[in-house]
Amino acid sequence: MNPASSAKPHPNLPLSLNTFVNPPRPWQVEDFDFELPQELIAQHPVHPRSASKLLDGTDVGMVDRHFYDLPQLLQKGDLLIFNDTKVLKARLFGEKSTGGQVELLIERVLPPPSHPSEAPHQVAVHMRVSKKPRLGGVIHLNGGHQATLLSRWPNEDGPLFRMALSSDPYLIMEENGHLPLPPYIEHTDTEEDAENYQTIFAKHLGAVAAPTAALHFEESTLLALEAMGVERAAVTLHVGAGTFQPVKAQNIHEHHMHSEHYIIPPKTQEALLACKQRGSRVVAVGTTCVRTLESWAASGLSQGDTNIFITPGFEFKWVDLMLTNFHLPKSTLMMLVSAFCGYEHTRRLYAHAIAKQYRFFSYGDAMLLKRQPLESSHA
Repeated sequence: MNPASSAKPHPNLPLSLNTFVNPPRPWQVEDFDFELPQELIAQHPVHPRSASKLLDGTDVGMVDRHFYDLPQLLQKGDLLIFNDTKVLKARLFGEKSTGGQVELLIERVLPPPSHPSEAPHQVAVHMRVSKKPRLGGVIHLNGGHQATLLSRWPNEDGPLFRMALSSDPYLIMEENGHLPLPPYIEHTDTEEDAENYQTIFAKHLGAVAAPTAALHFEESTLLALEAMGVERAAVTLHVGAGTFQPVKAQNIHEHHMHSEHYIIPPKTQEALLACKQRGSRVVAVGTTCVRTLESWAASGLSQGDTNIFITPGFEFKWVDLMLTNFHLPKSTLMMLVSAFCGYEHTRRLYAHAIAKQYRFFSYGDAMLLKRQPLESSHA
């Protein structure tokens, strides 16, 4: 059956009881909806990291495992690809000159301006405030720093704001910033989160969200994989806040994907080519690695900005297996997973995870998925 012909699942039925009928139609955002009990949204990770559950979804049947079982599911010669981005303390608080409270979330530290007359230390930010300041308006940040509003970003109709900070952005964030925990995590960031919400691979500052599939890894798991001949390499994709944004367009193909910066180093390119040449499998640790590798395949560029939007019908070029957490309803990540392992299989996986009380989202459990043959697209 072509999953593209699936009618809208009844929102009040368990996933396993949804029925699907013709006729073919474009994918609708409701096709990727599901009901999740609030208590399954993980507020804290399990310890140790590898004690989290791992749903083996590589076959039609599903097997409940733990993450420390991962070496049993991989083979000598497999290549694990990690995202080595590091989460910034990107949330800053302050007030306008008129006294109104302001919250800034730094999405990206911008390159130094080309002209010396331009303000240094520019950033692109999300702004939460009751009334936006005018251009040139100054925000007084906690810690004695200032932020001046310059324009919209990346253009005059852009969704973000370009601001000039009074000092080095990285220094300001380190001294006065807060970790931007996802909106579904209800507690404020703590010292424990500063460790828990970074992967052990975190190296290059630039993300406002962690590549959460890699949060399950610890040294013992890596040593076990290395001992059996599983290789690993890294890419960098600086995850943006757009990863949490719901798809608002009814027809998902009308959705405008957010842009993120990525880099695939030469050594990683060599490792990927060698993996394919020996007939081994590329295992992407997280959707960010999938998007990075498939952006390279689509554009031929090993670095740059990508707004690739992967939906059912997408033809994957690089990735054979994917480790990933459980994602938000109606999200672009649900669509990516459905494209990778099949729409109906994805719904069965989520129904099973809910029935078995898996923990969801960033601090939740994981699953291992196998790429399925390309499914026919919608009429």
